[in-house]
Amino acid sequence: MHDFLQFLEHAYTAYQAVGCAREILKRHGFEELDERLPWDVRPEGKYFVVRGGSAVIAFTGGDAAQGFKIVASHTDSPCLKLKENATLSDGNATRLNTEPYGGGLWYTFFDRPLRLAGRVVREEAGALTPCSFVSDFSVSLPSLAVHLQRDANEKFAPNLQNDLPVLSLGDRDLRALIGDCVSFDLYAACAEKPYLWGADGEFLSSPRLDDLASVYASLNTLAKSRTAGVCIAACLDSEEIGSRTRQGAGSDFLRMVLSRIAEAQGLSGAQYAAALAASFCISLDNAQGFHPNHAAKYDPSDRAYLGKGVALKGHAGGAYTTDALSSAVVKTIFSRAGAPLQTFYNRSDMRSGGTLGTISLGQAGILTADIGLPQLAMHAAVETIACADFAALETGLSAYWQSTIASEGDRIVIR
Repeated sequence: MHDFLQFLEHAYTAYQAVGCAREILKRHGFEELDERLPWDVRPEGKYFVVRGGSAVIAFTGGDAAQGFKIVASHTDSPCLKLKENATLSDGNATRLNTEPYGGGLWYTFFDRPLRLAGRVVREEAGALTPCSFVSDFSVSLPSLAVHLQRDANEKFAPNLQNDLPVLSLGDRDLRALIGDCVSFDLYAACAEKPYLWGADGEFLSSPRLDDLASVYASLNTLAKSRTAGVCIAACLDSEEIGSRTRQGAGSDFLRMVLSRIAEAQGLSGAQYAAALAASFCISLDNAQGFHPNHAAKYDPSDRAYLGKGVALKGHAGGAYTTDALSSAVVKTIFSRAGAPLQTFYNRSDMRSGGTLGTISLGQAGILTADIGLPQLAMHAAVETIACADFAALETGLSAYWQSTIASEGDRIVIR
């Protein structure tokens, strides 16, 4: 748990998350590949490739002709993104001109420490070099006094252009604080440290549990498991804004990695297509956990309770990828491993959320199931999960990596 908490504390944005992932993978003997160069992929090898600095796909060797086992998660979370001309000053104070990234529960970002983080592009020896950046100072988004908004407790709604983080007193130059750079992708991200709470320390609260808990669990279990076949942890960016970037689930990143593995093993086009048909994917993204103060917001029978296991998500309209067959695969693997699993559906009269699983299917038509940790305060500055559910997730994923999932006509055999 200590390493997980350290990961959460330092992964302010997708760029830092991938930086932490790189350290984890190298520590466990994974070799970094470059998309621009030929790949020497050995059946016994362990590899990873980074795209755009904010997405990483790690994989272990095996016989690609037998198919791929994939876990897909996302590295990004809601926060406030700085615009190009980021400072606004009236001489008394300097604010940061930001815009929302993703669908945050924005009122929860007020009156908390925020850290500027992301990447800057510097010119070094005639080359444009992206560099990870985390400020050594905090900023904050102060609330307006209740005396000046007497109805705040009834109908407060942040104005995302007027309610901006404060950088400093007086007139400050952001470029002087972040150093000389050509351009940047910087965000004001919540800097609260993860903490355990509850009568028995059973809850974990932290920024960005959606979906860094999934990212860490997939990479940690992949690195530590004795894997069977080609196992792939795809940690993709941009899910919170629709996945339509070159490093998101809607890009060719995952498909490219799969095809290059197949190519390295000498598979023909027909053999590669057959391998995809024999593959399985877990779309791993957190679920709306049951809130004891708001029972009416949840389905009467298929609720995801904190502390009762990982949620297996379903939706008749296709918001989640799970069907009877993919559900049966996950249930069988988790049950054999002793990892608790429960089902989750939204109320039928409420709009369902979505995940990157449905978007990934547009790039590679692989049998997929959607699962995730039940959590409270989804998209808030600080979110909450149950420690027992995280342990169940790692147990289930470890069993998944070690299982052989074989298609025999319409049947699937799990060994």
